[in-house]
Amino acid sequence: MVRTIIQLHEEQAAALEQAASRRGVSKAALVREAVAILLARESGDAAVERALRAAGAGASGVHDLAERHDAYLAEQA
Repeated sequence: MVRTIIQLHEEQAAALEQAASRRGVSKAALVREAVAILLARESGDAAVERALRAAGAGASGVHDLAERHDAYLAEQA
């Protein structure tokens, strides 16, 4: 990954912090997602844009689901 410094308006920074907290992810993850969506739109790739919008749309309430999905599936068996 490449480290990039950005400047946000105070309102944007506060909203980003709140969104990251609600979703249980880092601010950097949200910024990467937003950049991916923007670049998909710029490239005209509608399928990628739809997939990116759908990713993370639901809230499981489980903050480590991405890392422990196999364990959670095994618990249900």
